[in-house]
Amino acid sequence: MKKFPIVCVGGSAGGLDAYIRLLQNLPGDMGVAIVIVNHITIMPTQLHEVLPRFTTMPVDLITENLLIEPNHVFIIPANRDLHVDGEEFHLQPISKPLGWPDVITVFLRSLSEHWAGKLIAVIVSGYDGDGAEALCEIKDMGGITFAQKPATAKQPDMPESAIASGCIDLILSPEDIAGEIVRIARAD
Repeated sequence: MKKFPIVCVGGSAGGLDAYIRLLQNLPGDMGVAIVIVNHITIMPTQLHEVLPRFTTMPVDLITENLLIEPNHVFIIPANRDLHVDGEEFHLQPISKPLGWPDVITVFLRSLSEHWAGKLIAVIVSGYDGDGAEALCEIKDMGGITFAQKPATAKQPDMPESAIASGCIDLILSPEDIAGEIVRIARAD
């Protein structure tokens, strides 16, 4: 069983700006897997085509049974719930196709139940409050939680909902979150 840290970055509207600011400040060799869970469901994501310009890490759109590896950026595909089991990703049809999706919450819960390594949850710009419900579970497993400082987010709803959960460790800009992730990764 692999035990490297997984960083789940959950976002939506305005998230691209936060993902770029985060990735530009993360080295490609720090030994963590970055998983971007963008909760837009109606349109396919082009993040796997856009984000390679901003990181030295390979950027992969997640497919069924894809191996989770450190020093990679993984992107959730549209209209799928994402789970982990052992060392692989698993995709399922989205469990909440109507209304605001909860793909970030679903993935964070799966991580808290099935990942042996350190967990880091980061909630960035977006509408609604996806992810907030699972933050306390991440903390209960010894994980670390971040919210993007609302003043630095294009759409502050998701970070504000995360902060309101009472289970956020640090509220920082994407650049400062990157610095903390590096510090955490190098402390292991």
